[in-house]
Amino acid sequence: MLRQLLFAAGCAACIAVIPSTPNAMAAEGSPAWRASGESPLRPVAPPANSGVDRSNAARGSVNPTGLPNDAGQVWRDYDISSYTARVTSTKRPEQALVDWILLETGYEAWHTEPLGILSAGPRTLRVYHTPDMQRIVADLVARFTGSEAATYTFSTRVVSLDTPSWRTSAQRLLRSVPVKTSGISAWVLAREDAAVLLGEIRRRSDYREHNSPYLMVNNGQSTLISTMRGRSYVREIVTRPNVASGFEPVTAQVDEGFALDFSPLLTVDRRMIDATIKCEINQVEKMAPAVIEVPTQVSPRQRTEIEVPQMSHYRFHERFRWPVDQVLIVGLGMVALPVPVNGSSSLLPLLGSSPARADLLIFVECKGRPTSAANAPSSTRSPVREAKNYRGRY
Repeated sequence: MLRQLLFAAGCAACIAVIPSTPNAMAAEGSPAWRASGESPLRPVAPPANSGVDRSNAARGSVNPTGLPNDAGQVWRDYDISSYTARVTSTKRPEQALVDWILLETGYEAWHTEPLGILSAGPRTLRVYHTPDMQRIVADLVARFTGSEAATYTFSTRVVSLDTPSWRTSAQRLLRSVPVKTSGISAWVLAREDAAVLLGEIRRRSDYREHNSPYLMVNNGQSTLISTMRGRSYVREIVTRPNVASGFEPVTAQVDEGFALDFSPLLTVDRRMIDATIKCEINQVEKMAPAVIEVPTQVSPRQRTEIEVPQMSHYRFHERFRWPVDQVLIVGLGMVALPVPVNGSSSLLPLLGSSPARADLLIFVECKGRPTSAANAPSSTRSPVREAKNYRGRY
C-alpha cells in the first residue's frame, strides 16, 4: 500500500511540471512535434516541401508525371542495328555514334538545361531532347546507318622534313582551310597536285615517312597509328642491407614516339568527309643524371646515379571537313621528332646538340571502297552484302 502511494505521488509531480498549453510548450523551447499537439510516441512526417527527408534525397526524387519537357523535349528511339551488326573491329561500335553526337552538339547540351538523355545500346540509340537536337541526331544516325558500316580505304601518311622550306615551292598548289588550333596549318588540294607535291618532297634528303600509309576504316570508327615504345631508366634506389652493394636500383619506363588517332565520317551523299585527328608526341630530350650517396661499411663514400627524364610533349586535336575527291594536308609545325635520325639507333640528339625538331605533315586521302567490293558482280550482292563480305579479310 505504501509503494502504491509513493508511485501516485511521483506521477503527480511529473504532471505538475508539464506546461498546460501548447504556447507554453513552445515558449520553453520544446520540439515542434510537441507544439503541434501530437503524441510523442508517434512522430509526424515532415511536410512534402520541407526538404527534411534526407534518405529520400539521397535516392533521388521520382517524378510521377514523367520527364520534364519545358523546352518541348521529345523521346526518340533510333534503330542502329544495321550499323553495329557489321562492325567487328570493336566490342562497342555504338560508342562511335555517341562520340560523334557529343562532338557535333557539344557536351554541355546534355548536362545542362533543358534536360537531355543520350543512351546507346547494341541495337538502339535512345535520345530525349528538343526537336532541333533530334534533327541533328537523326542526320548523324543516317550517316552511320546509310553506309551499313562500309569500310573505306584511307591513305594516311605521317611525314617529316627538317625545315619548312618545302612550302615555298608548294604554295601555288595549296588552298588553306580554317584551323582552330594555334600554330597549325591545313590545306586541301587536288589528288593530281598532291601526287606532284609528294613526288617533289620525296626527293629531299631530309624527307622521312613514319608509318604504313594505308588504313582500312569502318565509316565513323577510329583507327590508331602508333610508334610509341617504352624506354627504361633508373628512377630511384632502395636501400638493401642484405645486398652486397647495399642498394637496389628501381627502374621505370616512359613512352616516347607518336600516336595518331583518325576517325572519318562521310556525309550521306558521300561527297564530303568529316574527320577528327588526334596526335600525341612524346620525346625524351635527355636523361638528366642525379648522384645519390649510398654509403656502406665497406664503401663509406659509395655513390650511384639515378635519371630524371627531360621530355617534350605535344598534343593536337582538330576536326576537319573536305571533299572526298581531294587530299587534306595538316602541318603541325616544327615539333619534337621522337624517331631515329640519320640512321642512328639512338633517339637522343648528340651531346651538346639541340633536341631533334622537324616540320611534321599528315597527308589524308580517301581511296574509296576496297577494290574487291567495287568490282563485285551485282548478282552476288545482297542488301547486307558489302560489310559482311569484307569482315575479317583485312
